[in-house]
Amino acid sequence: MQEALTHNPAITAVREQVAQAKAQIAIATAMPDPSLVTEIDQERHLWSPATGVERDLGVQLAVPFPYRTHLNGKIARAGWQAAQYSLTQLQQQIAVQTAQAYDAFLVARRHREDLTGSKDLAAQFLEKTEARFRAGTAPRLDTVKAKVDLAKAENDLIANEKLISTSLAALNRLLGRSLRAGLEATDKLEMTGPIADLDALDHLAVKSRPELLSMTVQRQAAHDSTVLAKQYWAPDLSVTLWHSSIDGVPGSYKFDGGITFPLFFWQHQRGQVAQAQHREEELRATDRDLLSQVLLDVHNAHTSATIAWRQAVFLRDELLPEAREVFQSAFTSYSLGGSSSLELLDAKATLLSAESQYTDALGAANDAVADLERAVGAPLPTAPPSHEK
Repeated sequence: MQEALTHNPAITAVREQVAQAKAQIAIATAMPDPSLVTEIDQERHLWSPATGVERDLGVQLAVPFPYRTHLNGKIARAGWQAAQYSLTQLQQQIAVQTAQAYDAFLVARRHREDLTGSKDLAAQFLEKTEARFRAGTAPRLDTVKAKVDLAKAENDLIANEKLISTSLAALNRLLGRSLRAGLEATDKLEMTGPIADLDALDHLAVKSRPELLSMTVQRQAAHDSTVLAKQYWAPDLSVTLWHSSIDGVPGSYKFDGGITFPLFFWQHQRGQVAQAQHREEELRATDRDLLSQVLLDVHNAHTSATIAWRQAVFLRDELLPEAREVFQSAFTSYSLGGSSSLELLDAKATLLSAESQYTDALGAANDAVADLERAVGAPLPTAPPSHEK
């Protein structure tokens, strides 16, 4: 996961967007650049500036109302914070996708272990069948069935190579590596712990989901935008400092100043002020809907994780031990000349199916827990001891 969070190109792109949003703060609070202006008065000919009697050179500066600059800075900082929450959200999504892709790789490898074990059993079955055939206690058909069963096990192993290859390629893409890069997995597909209580997860999600935190920042920025829109009455100052040169007269200085005057105030009230106020109402409604979506997401993810965990526990504690016991009894009986080859093959297929179901259930449980962590937006708390089975 750390490698994915560091090298995934999608995360790198959003990091650059966060840097862009940070640079926007400097843009929003920057002072306007001064202008250099000049005037030439009393020209004798229109296209002969040199004939002018008075020459003025000035520096012109626009000074925005200070509180308006402050509000612009707050709004830009809110945009930067919202971009950071978007980055956090993407990182959580990539982490979940990476965990699920890694689980898919581990599931494929565990299936290979199960299939390898099945092939070993098929080889033992063939050995026993041939021994019984030579002893005259088994028909020729049993040896054919044993060879077909061994060939099927080998074919299943070949098909499993595709699952391992595709799952590894998907994982490498998330890690930002070459699709053909190798990976030595040191983890094993293991059973997760019991799932925490839904009420605790709801409370944690409300405090942790980056979408909700981003919405809080956006609503504050919308309020600041409304305050900024209402500052239309606050005057911006325009200042110009002149130096005048008149032929035959000593040089002099003069100062020009001006302010904006909101004469048509109703245009501002019906325009940018009304727009900003409606934007606040829009975000308020969106916030309520987003909270509902988050809680629904947590509820669904919690249900999926709980059911997946219960299914894996049932397969581990109930079905798999029984399937192993039945196969062992059938194998022992067949070795002693008791049960038929059909019974042994059926017991073996049942055991392989149970092992395959348990492997898939382990992957599904781990995937569901990873998705629940994404829905909560934070590491999952440990379930109380009373929830453990």
